[in-house]
Amino acid sequence: MENGELLQTNSLSNIRGDEKNIILLFFLYTLQGIPLGLSAAIPMILQNRGVSYKQQAEFSFVSWPFSLKLLWAPLVDAIFSTRIGRRKTWLIPTQYLIGGFMLLLSGHVDQWLGGNGTQPNIEILTLLFFCLNFLAATQDIAVDGWALTMLKKRTLDMPPHAIAWDRQQYLRAVPSKEGIVTLPGFLYFWGWVFLISTTVVALVKKETEPHDPDHVIIHDRDIKTAYISLREIMKLRAIQILVVILLTCKIGFSSTDSVMTLKLVEAGIPKERLGLIAVPLIPVQLAMPLIIAKYTTEEQTKKRAAKIIQNYLVAIRSRGIFNHLKKTLYSLSKKDPVKLLRPLDIFLKAIPYRLLFGFVAAFLVWITPTLVPDATEGLPFLYVTFLIICYVLHQVCVYCMFVSIMAFFAKISDSKVGGTYMTLLNTVTNLGGNWPGILALYFVDPLTWKKCEGGVESIDNACRNTVEKDLCISKGGKCVTTLDGFYIETAICSVIGFLWLLWGSRKIRYVQSLDESAWKLSKRKQER
Repeated sequence: MENGELLQTNSLSNIRGDEKNIILLFFLYTLQGIPLGLSAAIPMILQNRGVSYKQQAEFSFVSWPFSLKLLWAPLVDAIFSTRIGRRKTWLIPTQYLIGGFMLLLSGHVDQWLGGNGTQPNIEILTLLFFCLNFLAATQDIAVDGWALTMLKKRTLDMPPHAIAWDRQQYLRAVPSKEGIVTLPGFLYFWGWVFLISTTVVALVKKETEPHDPDHVIIHDRDIKTAYISLREIMKLRAIQILVVILLTCKIGFSSTDSVMTLKLVEAGIPKERLGLIAVPLIPVQLAMPLIIAKYTTEEQTKKRAAKIIQNYLVAIRSRGIFNHLKKTLYSLSKKDPVKLLRPLDIFLKAIPYRLLFGFVAAFLVWITPTLVPDATEGLPFLYVTFLIICYVLHQVCVYCMFVSIMAFFAKISDSKVGGTYMTLLNTVTNLGGNWPGILALYFVDPLTWKKCEGGVESIDNACRNTVEKDLCISKGGKCVTTLDGFYIETAICSVIGFLWLLWGSRKIRYVQSLDESAWKLSKRKQER
C-alpha cells in the first residue's frame, strides 16, 4: 500500500467511535466563534460612524478575556458539581448567559452603535462585548477540557483544522444598503440558537469521567496546586526570557495589524468587500499550517531525516561503498534531527518580511483614494488584485510565525504539569499582540496632522479636538489631513521592530539552544 493510502486509512480509523463527539465539539467551537466574530466586526462598523481611534483603542479591550483566561482557568478545572458534570457545570450556565446577552444586544445594538445624528455609546458596547467574550473564554476552557475526556487518545493526536465563514452579499438582484441579515437579526437568531442548543446538550449529552486506557484520565487538582504550578513555571530563567520575547516581538507589526483595515474602511472601501477578501484566503489559511508543520514538528522532521538517510544508503550501495559509510550514517540517524531545523528558525526568518510588509500596507492605504475615488461604483480589478496579494503576503507571514511558535511550545512544555504550561505560553503570546495594538490605535489621532481650510477664522486652527473641528465647520471650513498618523506610526513601529530583531534574534537562538532540562520543573516542585 502506498504511503498516502496508508495515512488516509489510519486517519479514518483514528476517529472511529468518536464521530458524534467530534460533531458536538465542532458545533460548540462554532458557537464560541460567534462572539469573537462579532467583536471583530464591530470596529469596522464603528469606523463608518465617525468614532476616533482613541475610542477604537477603548473598544479593543473586549478581546482581552481570551488573553487572560489563564487567571480563572484553574477555577473552572477545580470547582464543579459531580451530579451535573465537571465541564457541563460551567458550559451550561455560560452558554445560557451568552444567549441572554445576544438577545439583549439585538434589541439595543443599533441605538448603541449610533447613527442618524447620534454618537456611538462606546462605553456600554465595550462593557457588554467584554462580558460576552469573558463568557466565551470561559466556555472555551470548559470545551477544551471536555474534549480531552470526550475523545479517545488516538483522536486527540490528530491535529484538527477548521475554518467557518459566512457571506451574505450578492444574494439580491438589486443592491441594498442593508444585508439580508441585519446585525440585530443576527444577534437575535444566534441568541436563540445558544439557548436551545444548550438546553439540548444539558438534557441529552451525559458527561462521564473515563477510566479506560483509550481516554485521557484527568486527575483532580486543587486550586492552590494550579496557581503554585504557574508561579514555579514563571521562576524558570528560560521562561522569563521567553516571556519577554513574546511580550515584545509584535511591537513592530502593531500599526499594520490594528490600523490598516480601519484605514481602508475610512478611505471608503466597504467593510463587506473587505470581508469577502477572506474567501480567497481560505486555501492559504488551510495550506500554510500543513506546509509549515512539515518543517517545525518533531515527527515530520524525523521522517524527513530518515527518508534522506534511506535514499542516501540506496544510492551509495550501488557504488560499492555501503559498508564503509554505514556506521557513519547510522550514527547520524541516531541524532535528534529536530536540532537540524529548529522551530523558531522560521519564526525569525518571517519577522523581517512582516516588518517590510508594514510599508506595503502604508502604500496600500495611501494609494486607495487614488485608485478608488468612489467605492460605490465598484472596485477596480487592479486594486482588488493588489489588495488580495497584500492580504495573502500578510497571512503567510502571520502563519509562519504562529505555527512555528506553537511547535516550539509543544516541544518545550513540561507534560507533567498538564495544560498549565501551554496555556501560560499561549496567554503571554496573546498579550504580546494585545497591548501594542491598543497603543497603536490610541496614538493614531495624536500623530495625525490636520488643518482647517476655507471659511473664516481658519488660521491657527489645527483641528486638534472636537471643539476646534466644530469651530472650523461652523465657520464654513473643513478639517483636512496633511499627514496621517498611520504613516508616522508605521515608520516608528518598523524602526522599533528592526531594532528589536537585533536583540531578539540573539535571545531566540539562545532559548532554542537550551537543554530540555531548562524548561522542566524539578520533581520536588511537581509533587508539591
